[in-house]
Amino acid sequence: MRRRWSAVLVLVLAGGLAGPIASAPVGAAPTGPDALSADLDRILADPRLADSHAGVVVRDPATDQVLYSRQANARATPASNLKLLTAAAAMDELGPDYRFRTEVRTSAPGSPISDVHLRGTGDPTVRPADYDQLAKQVADSGARVVRLLADDSWFDDVPLGSGWAWDDEPAYYAAPVSALTVAPNDDFDAGSAIVRVTPGAEGAPAGVVLDPPTSVLRVRNETTTGPADSQPTLSVQRLHGSGEVVVSGSVPAGSAPAEEYSSVPDPTAYATDVFARALRAHGVQVTGTGEAPAPRDSEVIAARDSMPLRQLLVPFLKLSNNMHAEALVKAMGRHSGGDGSWDAGLPVLADRLRGLGVDPGRVQQVDGSGLSPMDSVSPAQLALLLDNVRQRPWFRDFDAALPVAGNPDHLVGGTLRSRMIGTPAEGNVHGKTGSMTGVTSLSGSVTAADGRPLVFSVLFNDFLSDSPDDLQDAIAVRLAQYAGPADRTRGVPAVPRTARPQGVECSWAKSC
Repeated sequence: MRRRWSAVLVLVLAGGLAGPIASAPVGAAPTGPDALSADLDRILADPRLADSHAGVVVRDPATDQVLYSRQANARATPASNLKLLTAAAAMDELGPDYRFRTEVRTSAPGSPISDVHLRGTGDPTVRPADYDQLAKQVADSGARVVRLLADDSWFDDVPLGSGWAWDDEPAYYAAPVSALTVAPNDDFDAGSAIVRVTPGAEGAPAGVVLDPPTSVLRVRNETTTGPADSQPTLSVQRLHGSGEVVVSGSVPAGSAPAEEYSSVPDPTAYATDVFARALRAHGVQVTGTGEAPAPRDSEVIAARDSMPLRQLLVPFLKLSNNMHAEALVKAMGRHSGGDGSWDAGLPVLADRLRGLGVDPGRVQQVDGSGLSPMDSVSPAQLALLLDNVRQRPWFRDFDAALPVAGNPDHLVGGTLRSRMIGTPAEGNVHGKTGSMTGVTSLSGSVTAADGRPLVFSVLFNDFLSDSPDDLQDAIAVRLAQYAGPADRTRGVPAVPRTARPQGVECSWAKSC
């Protein structure tokens, strides 16, 4: 009996794994953390979570007290919650002022005829207008006839992450990673092109153009223009392993142009093509294109620096941009050991996480974005990270880059802009979402009703229903209502439910 009671005592002192330890006296209503635990238990009793994984941890950073714990140390697929690890490690390793640099170099500066090398370091934010500015600088340098050679040697030539689904390969949110790429828009969706479909006359094919124009993709237009009152049935699909994009279905006559996105199979060729077109537009003749590293003795005749990392975190985390995450992992490998690869970057990331209190031995991370189902982490480790980053000098930038619940601004609310509206969590919860089939996650921070900041992590896996992310919202709302020792049970908060795309982040579906 003595051994048995000792074992129970150890579990109690350790805080347990399955929920609150203390209980209110018989006949008394729970108060304080017990009241919070009772309500969170009610939320997690939802039948949609039956026979699934539901891991939840709530921490008080001021005291390091765990206010609630369920399946805390059980690893689960985090989806895009993994970006929290990547962002924190990148800020620690690269620094908030880190910038990607894109250069045009030549061994014959000032010569009207020369080879020029477009050299990239992984910048995921270079838009067509930025390539146009680089081309102007080249023209201003005196170059008139050039052979354009792409230098993407800053990163390795492995384009896709481990475990990425083959049927995601054409999707723009799973674009190949390269040291040279193009972002077609101000969301910086690197490695993708916009497919713009404009209705024609009723019964006629719709017009299809690529933005930016590029010959790296080939369009097969199988569209028709339907009656003005018809429903659109547009489909845009790049054939697996191919540069051919099949555009099919119908768009209503008189409707606004529709936009879909496609990944580009060769981002280096894409960047070269876009830059060559910009050079020609500035009067520079391009006699041919190819790939070759820039000679060591070459000189810079044009250059562009990206925004600093502290600013890049905003589109990265607000919009859950996978390509930013992967570029940062490879950049960490290059920065630390001169090897721009996942194999080199992930150990650097793990080492930085160790310094932030995360145990790399309890995390499996094979990419930077969480797109791989091979990734796994526990809510305890995510909550611990969110607790410890508060001590870093770059915390304010990190926190400001997280989506803000209920804020309608695209680059403030991000993937939380339509969630928790009209609740105490609106404008209060800063959190990272994550979604894939059978997975939804939300981890972040919230200011409780008594003014204390709390951090939390909620990972749901293996559910068979529609995504139960409203239950995550209910947890966050209940935390916003928490009143400390004076807290009383409130039941399950009323949380508005909105239609959301299933299996992907809403930003990937361009619906938030």
